[in-house]
Amino acid sequence: MSGRFVVVGAGTMGLGIAYVAAGAGYRVELVEVDPARGAAAVTRLGELWERGVARGKLTAADAAANRERLTLRAGLAEVAERPDVIVEAVPERLDLKRAVLREAEGRQPVLLGSNTSSIPIAELAEGLDRPADFIGLHFFNPVWAMALLEVVVGPATARETTDAAVALAGRLGKDPVVVRDMPGFATSRLGVTLGLEAIRMVADGVAAPADIDKAMVLGYRHPVGPLELTDLVGLDVRLDIARTLQAAYGDRFAPPPLLVEMVADGRLGKKSGQGFYTWKDGARS
Repeated sequence: MSGRFVVVGAGTMGLGIAYVAAGAGYRVELVEVDPARGAAAVTRLGELWERGVARGKLTAADAAANRERLTLRAGLAEVAERPDVIVEAVPERLDLKRAVLREAEGRQPVLLGSNTSSIPIAELAEGLDRPADFIGLHFFNPVWAMALLEVVVGPATARETTDAAVALAGRLGKDPVVVRDMPGFATSRLGVTLGLEAIRMVADGVAAPADIDKAMVLGYRHPVGPLELTDLVGLDVRLDIARTLQAAYGDRFAPPPLLVEMVADGRLGKKSGQGFYTWKDGARS
């Protein structure tokens, strides 16, 4: 079992998607225009595979095979035509995603997907020559641990494309939900609502972030609280999503001033080392 799987963007989500695709037997090409970010992603993937071996989740041979299947590319121009899958996982900005998707379509993938968590697929598809082959593939962080894959069907998406996306989910070990194309889809619309309200509670002095999160973990059986999840996703990402939803649904999704302030200050969560929590070596400290 092989095939070619291209991931565009080597941020948190991109490297996670690359991890599961390599583990599913795909030859993975990770496209990243920033050399430092690309090198860091490859290093991080190596650490994840080593950790899997240490924990007995992978054999040393499997980890070595996964690493061998990974290739770093400096741009889509380096990707040969007709890969099985291309998934873009660049920042949540409409103009950037459209530009990447247009270039990705030129590589003639069998299946073209976006990991967007909130932007309508119909808007992303504008300018594509083959919107029938395009679909939303919304993974969840951390990708290697989260079973869910949200498959978002655009108005022009062909049934064959949806079927191929559901089959892809199975190969990647994911459990898919198929949703209609609406801003925020199902998961982001609900998840961001909870996260924004938790941020307002911090600003109002209702409780400390750790206590707000503990209440949701123990009281509602959430695996992590909404503020820790915001740190994991990235406060800048959450802000972009909130603004997208505000434009679509009104001020009930208006980002709290505290979120705007923290992003402006560079307190972006785990990736910057400081958000609602302090992070060191990838863990809350």
